[in-house]
Amino acid sequence: MNEIDVLLLSGAVNPLLQWYEGNARVLPWRQQPTPYRVWVSEIMLQQTRVSAVMPYFQRWMEALPEIRDLAQAEEETLLKLWEGLGYYNRVRNLQKAAKIIMTEHDGNMPSEYALLLQLPGIGEYTAGAISSIAFGQDEVAVDGNVLRVISRMLGSFRDIKEPETKKDVQQLLRVVLPSGKASAFNQALMELGATVCLPNGAPQCMLCPWAENCRAHEAGNELMIPVKTPKKQRRIEEKTVFLCICGNRVAIGKRPAKGLLARLWELPSAAGFLTREQAEKYLQELHIETAAMEKTAAAKHIFTHIEWHMQGYLVETKQPAGEFLWVSWEELQQQYALPSAFKAYVSVLEKQLS
Repeated sequence: MNEIDVLLLSGAVNPLLQWYEGNARVLPWRQQPTPYRVWVSEIMLQQTRVSAVMPYFQRWMEALPEIRDLAQAEEETLLKLWEGLGYYNRVRNLQKAAKIIMTEHDGNMPSEYALLLQLPGIGEYTAGAISSIAFGQDEVAVDGNVLRVISRMLGSFRDIKEPETKKDVQQLLRVVLPSGKASAFNQALMELGATVCLPNGAPQCMLCPWAENCRAHEAGNELMIPVKTPKKQRRIEEKTVFLCICGNRVAIGKRPAKGLLARLWELPSAAGFLTREQAEKYLQELHIETAAMEKTAAAKHIFTHIEWHMQGYLVETKQPAGEFLWVSWEELQQQYALPSAFKAYVSVLEKQLS
């Protein structure tokens, strides 16, 4: 460990805490940092903006205010509450962990970092966040925001996607972590990365409490840091999506138990871009008799490793048939979770059915 780096960060702790005290955003999970609320918020915030998470968090807490409520909830309820956040394994792991907490920890979330790591869906960052914020323990929480802030402060060109880089940053922060102030320290680092030391575009260095000592800022290479291994090119999949309507009902089906968007509801679809004739033949194979059909919106949705390029057909059917569930607009809105990949088509359905 570089002693000069330790000295630099040690001297920056108090300015950071003072900055956070005056600039921290008012967020619902910060106002009531119970273990359950901190846990749910941290899982929701993974790869999702704070502004997008807030209404989900409020709705979740109204529906499932306690860990026992989460453990006992029906999967359809969970998926509907999570609809649009993506990464649906996160919500399933939340429930798996809640059931373990109820059976093995008497319904109380464990405070120890090591025990938190044993729960499904909780990694090093989330364990550190829960133990420090909810329980006041002296643990660090290192996510992408923190790695970016520290890399710029130290002027480091190490790849932040390398496990060794993260490990070394964790070790360094443990040395400079102010005892008894881990909650404020961790949240201050996250806040600095989220609101000032920005990931996209120029960082707001004029607002940063570390600007005078930041090596990247001093060298003028803020935009060159952090270094990240380029993402692999996403595979493109072409799909034809069918909006099959019979009266005031629309056809939906369940995806397979494993794989992308496992066990979620979806609109009927076929691989590739089908011509009208191919589309009609495909629907016949599904035992859906069409009364009218017109082409509708094209759409694109980006997953981590895959892009869906979609075309759509709005189909009026003579009767609700095939191995599908035919639901009303109200039922679709209230009970069944459709992935955000179908957002463009849900808008078309709303015009037709609502």
